[in-house]
Amino acid sequence: MLRGKSRLNVEWLGYSPGLLLERRRPQPERMPRSPGRNESSLASTLKTLLFFTALMITVPIGLYFTTKSYVFEGAFGMSTRDSYFYAAIVAVVAVHVVLALFVYVAWNEGSRQWREGKQD
Repeated sequence: MLRGKSRLNVEWLGYSPGLLLERRRPQPERMPRSPGRNESSLASTLKTLLFFTALMITVPIGLYFTTKSYVFEGAFGMSTRDSYFYAAIVAVVAVHVVLALFVYVAWNEGSRQWREGKQD
């Protein structure tokens, strides 16, 4: 039997030698998540981000030039100076609509993933 400092004493840590040999099941909140679900969640998030990035670039620019040429100058007969102004307003509104859609989709996607993770 070992005595003194060379003896391994783990009782001061709150463990007894019998507990060290037991294998306990991890707590449910500490169980590792499956890597497949995590990767699919990341892929889904990346697809959503790329989709809304493309929308953020194309929709406002497309609406600006379309409304300037065909709507305000063509249909309404406005001057070039006025059509620039109103087309810019349409583009700004389009940016806000795309941002609002992104927030809505991200919020719903996040709450869905949170509910799925909570049920596991």
